[in-house]
Amino acid sequence: MKLLMISGDRTLAAGRRGAFWYTLELLRTHFTRIDIICPQTKGGLSFPQPFPNVFLHPSPWGLMRQPLWILKRGKDIVRHQRPEVMTVHEYPPFFNGLGAFFLHRATHIPYALEIHHIVGSPVSSSVSEWCGRQLSRLFLPLDVRSAKRVRTVNHSVRAMLLAWSVPEEKVEVVPSLYLDMQLLQPYRDAPKKYDVAFCGRLVANKGLMGLLRALALVPDTTLLVIGDGPLRRKAEKLSQRLGLQSRVTFAGWLPSQKQVVSALSSARMFVMNSRSEGGPRVALEAMACGLPVIATSVGVMPEVIRNGENGVLIPMQTRALTDAITLLRNDAKLRDSMAHEAAKGIERFERKAAIETYARFISSLA
Repeated sequence: MKLLMISGDRTLAAGRRGAFWYTLELLRTHFTRIDIICPQTKGGLSFPQPFPNVFLHPSPWGLMRQPLWILKRGKDIVRHQRPEVMTVHEYPPFFNGLGAFFLHRATHIPYALEIHHIVGSPVSSSVSEWCGRQLSRLFLPLDVRSAKRVRTVNHSVRAMLLAWSVPEEKVEVVPSLYLDMQLLQPYRDAPKKYDVAFCGRLVANKGLMGLLRALALVPDTTLLVIGDGPLRRKAEKLSQRLGLQSRVTFAGWLPSQKQVVSALSSARMFVMNSRSEGGPRVALEAMACGLPVIATSVGVMPEVIRNGENGVLIPMQTRALTDAITLLRNDAKLRDSMAHEAAKGIERFERKAAIETYARFISSLA
């Protein structure tokens, strides 16, 4: 079977091995060919074919013309390669879904919309996120009408779509958290260098600024920040203003999953302070490495964290985050107990089995 994917991911075409690359590494074994239409990439296409049967088609145009590129390039792919199914990663400003709608009308190829999280839900971190949530409420019920199925990756997004009158029979929860247990388990007993680890793209909804403010209230506590993004310079300046230069290390983007896992494992706990999420996968990777996780109740976190047993669920308040960090930093016995429990019960996210489930979902569209 051949698959056409409409994606907003830019890392693959830029030559970076991010989460999408690791998904495709196994997903490609379930299809004879995968074509991926994605947005324009700065600096040109440096990674034109990541795998022998995976082909990238980045747009030569700006983002505003993405629906037209999806239609134009998609019609060529359907004409010459004849993919049986299409899957579409959808989010504001809904260019992927609009392009997929046009392509479906022109070719009748069946497709699924993948809605990994609702932007700005449950809490918006900016005006643009607030607008994104309002637009999602208006547009997504219309967006799903021509799609054969809708994939969500957690139950909270499914519940929100159903509340917005999306037909229940169309919506299926198919997790997108793929854990390489063979890679993760050897790091469970790694030596500790930092008290707290944070990992994610440095954007507003990830809550790094709030974490820095909370850290300032916990004396002698160190933090490792893994990741890069538009807020990095602002975060570094805030760290300096709070007097945290000697306690916060900005590691930046790490090029391989092994390096990310090794860095995570050098901490005693992991903090996920996001305002909205679909997962995130990195929090589960931290749990698989034996780290207790302090997390807000977003994404899949309420489904995997048993508060006080294998981690701590907190409200979106600086004081709550400060108290949780202080608790785990000062109580080694509790920290070790949570670390032991954190590494258990997440087998359902094992990478090979989870991607097989995803591949079956896609294949069912045909």
